[in-house]
Amino acid sequence: MSSKNPVQNFYDTFAEREWTRLDRANDGAIERELHARAFEEFLPPTPCRVLDIGGGPGRWAFWLAERGYQVTLADLSPRLIEIARERIAQAPDSIRANIEDVLVADARDLSAFASESFDAVLSLGPFYHLTDASDRNQAAREAARVLRPGGRLFAAAMPRLFFLLAVAFERERAGPFASVAETLLNDGVYHDPRPGRFTSAYLFRPEEIAPFFAGFGFRMTRLMASEGILAMVQTEVAALAENDPAAYAQLLDMAYQNAADPSILGLAAHLLYIAEKRGSGG
Repeated sequence: MSSKNPVQNFYDTFAEREWTRLDRANDGAIERELHARAFEEFLPPTPCRVLDIGGGPGRWAFWLAERGYQVTLADLSPRLIEIARERIAQAPDSIRANIEDVLVADARDLSAFASESFDAVLSLGPFYHLTDASDRNQAAREAARVLRPGGRLFAAAMPRLFFLLAVAFERERAGPFASVAETLLNDGVYHDPRPGRFTSAYLFRPEEIAPFFAGFGFRMTRLMASEGILAMVQTEVAALAENDPAAYAQLLDMAYQNAADPSILGLAAHLLYIAEKRGSGG
């Protein structure tokens, strides 16, 4: 059995799949569309420096670099970073020029980076893989440290109820549903001991996210469902994109416009928390 961190082991094993996840109609395509709109609306204007921690093989790093952001890409998985380096080496000069660094790093230890050295931090994975409160605290503390005052944090979270449904309908579960459900609902923690499975997950309650980050000096700008109202109908939305592109485009507009509606946050597949680091006087 591998002695690696189980999260690292999962992403090392399925690294190639991570590059294409945001293209898959029933997985990441809607998330990609809505997150891109959020980044366009809330990222500081260029030129500025962005740390993409937990950025995997670099899909968002590429997107940022194409738009003139100076990007540092970091991830816990050496294999994901290897893929990122391979892709960057093949990228146009205009993209390579805006990638400042690519390295293996842990969200809980950003000591490779100076304090207040970034204008924005993307953390689109680490917080839902840190099952210990002390680890989540440390990751939030480190994100705040490397951000300049007024800098923006974009942090992804996974809520409990949607994940509970995913576990309930899984053909083969890691254990009896009753015991898994109880741990999920009461503690927000999910572990799957089977090799190569998504594991070591912390599932937030939506109402705890803003107070959690506020404790580390962040002022929330928006908390949104990453798939808007569409998390449970992604296959149908993909079909609509093929059959009625105009209706698909209108539905995406509506999904983004309503993505922060509190009534949908608990049943979202992912949440995107957007906040500003308060200054010394704020």
